[in-house]
Amino acid sequence: MPFDFRRSGQETRSRHVPGRKRKERALMLLSPSLLWFDIYRKVPKDLTQPTYTGAIISVCCCLFILFLFLSELTGFITTEVVNELYVDDPDKDSGGKIDVSLNISLPNLHCELVGLDIQDEMGRHEVGHIDNSMKVPLNNGAGCRFEGQFSINKVPGNFHVSTHSATAQPQNPDMTHVIHKLSFGDTLQVQNVHGAFNALGGADRLTSNPLASHDYILKIVPTVYEDKSGKQRYSYQYTVANKEYVAYSHTGRIIPAIWFRYDLSPITVKYTERRQPLYRFITTICAIIGGTFTVAGILDSCIFTASEAWKKIQLGKMH
Repeated sequence: MPFDFRRSGQETRSRHVPGRKRKERALMLLSPSLLWFDIYRKVPKDLTQPTYTGAIISVCCCLFILFLFLSELTGFITTEVVNELYVDDPDKDSGGKIDVSLNISLPNLHCELVGLDIQDEMGRHEVGHIDNSMKVPLNNGAGCRFEGQFSINKVPGNFHVSTHSATAQPQNPDMTHVIHKLSFGDTLQVQNVHGAFNALGGADRLTSNPLASHDYILKIVPTVYEDKSGKQRYSYQYTVANKEYVAYSHTGRIIPAIWFRYDLSPITVKYTERRQPLYRFITTICAIIGGTFTVAGILDSCIFTASEAWKKIQLGKMH
């Protein structure tokens, strides 16, 4: 006798029907209980009434949400630089040294007369520093541009450009000058940070007294810049005050010099790159959408209620 596949399928379906019915009955029993948790109750469309005022408010609401969304998105994408102050030595691995970069032009002083002297409170007294320095003749050899990179100790001291290291002192040395660059530590070129890293850059003293000495009193502020990857760069900002005077030696001769007297501030400035967290961005967007729709709904309801009340008043006057 051949096997009847149709009969077998019918028997299988008949066996599954009671189980499916039991599940449907269970869902029907649970459905009324689940409906109590629905906080988004639906109103049939035939019970709602569109108005021109509501349409205008809805369009304005959407445009306002779009504007705020784009503003928040721009802020989320843009990297924010946050600064803070604390008391500490940030660059402990520097060995107590600060790198200095100096570029200065003396258009009326020969290069063989120009020298750099360094001294500080730790007892350092170096006359005619020549390491990592270069002298470039100017004005057919009548002037000189001095460029040098050197290090100083993290203690009060000074370095000065003078003729002290020359074998023979000139009769009337001319110390008029232009400072192109004076910076400490690493060079920071960040758009969001506008600090005094080269405060003396562009200082012009060409019209000053040729025999006058110049004192630049610097207050150096340690600065740390930390990018998003956590990499730190150490630099130094500084404030400056200056004075000009004529100085005489013990022999009565005028020996001018360009002095840079420095002291370190105990306060460190730290700049940190930060980006807004994703959860804060999502929270702000939800607050914008929810708050805007809520305020727009209240405004629309007030306008609609007032218009309906006005219509009733007009109808009362007609009757």
